[in-house]
Amino acid sequence: MAQKIKLSTIADSLGLSTATISLALRDSPLVAVDTREKIKEQARALGYIYNRRAASLRTSRSGIIGVVVHDVMNPFYGEILKAIESELDRSSHTFILSNHYDSVEKQRTFLETLLQLGGDGVIMSPAIGTPVEDIRLVEQNGMPAVLVARTLDGVELPTYRGDDSYGISLATNHLIGLGHRVIAMIGGTDQTSTGRDRYQGYVNALRKANIEVDPNLRIPGPRTMQGGFEAAVNFLSLPQKPTAAVCWNDLVAIGLMNGIARAGLIPGQDISVTGYDDLEQASISTPSLTTVSNQQADVGRLAARALLDRLAGSHEPDGIHLIKPEMRIRQSTTPYRPRSS
Repeated sequence: MAQKIKLSTIADSLGLSTATISLALRDSPLVAVDTREKIKEQARALGYIYNRRAASLRTSRSGIIGVVVHDVMNPFYGEILKAIESELDRSSHTFILSNHYDSVEKQRTFLETLLQLGGDGVIMSPAIGTPVEDIRLVEQNGMPAVLVARTLDGVELPTYRGDDSYGISLATNHLIGLGHRVIAMIGGTDQTSTGRDRYQGYVNALRKANIEVDPNLRIPGPRTMQGGFEAAVNFLSLPQKPTAAVCWNDLVAIGLMNGIARAGLIPGQDISVTGYDDLEQASISTPSLTTVSNQQADVGRLAARALLDRLAGSHEPDGIHLIKPEMRIRQSTTPYRPRSS
């Protein structure tokens, strides 16, 4: 770990006393506003994070782990968090949770707050556009990090996620095996590693089967049930008339099936639909959803274990650790049959 930046470093760089620096970083009215802002700007530039714990406690463990994800309302992250919590409980650790909703600023505020509270480490699914410097700042201030679900270019940290390219290829190959040839992909974004990998898995499967990849069959964007429902209008109006859809996740798939049903068609009979993640809703939807288990519990458990190992002094190898997804075949996919016009 890099050595933490000290108050004296900031003081020397600005020609001020450490007392003035300390007061400014605590927003004391004894320091002029302009001077306070100048000091804070220099502190950020040097990579200093104010630690609110007493100096005598600075080298101790707080037992607090930070966890920051996109949105815990998405059951995918809920299942990861459940596994993280279970693993941390075994080591008498607790976690503080934050949803960043893909706001880099919100994520950064959480990380800085966690550092101020003396958090032992952080598990994060980085927000879209996360600067590498934000992750380095965490590590440089003595707080190890482990990534889940999403990767971040330029960051060499233990990262745990499902093999999204392979998983989507399983779903696409399943539909191809049922005789479908005009297969749309609904949802996701190229702004995340997950989105890029899942789309690539879809493309790879089509090409391997000598099926032309038509970019017009991709409807990017939706990641929620409402988004999938609204995408049904575009999906059903595509001129190619797809007979099947590979969806970004189970929420999109269930929403799409509801939209298909609202239009008077029968999902699973008129149009085959696959999801991704194998959430609890997948098995009880109507029809029950064919999907891919992304092994969320394993992702959360392994990430928590890796962080605890780092805190104990044994460094888990850096880089991406992929967990193999598994197919779950249910009622929402059936053999191809021509749709009546």
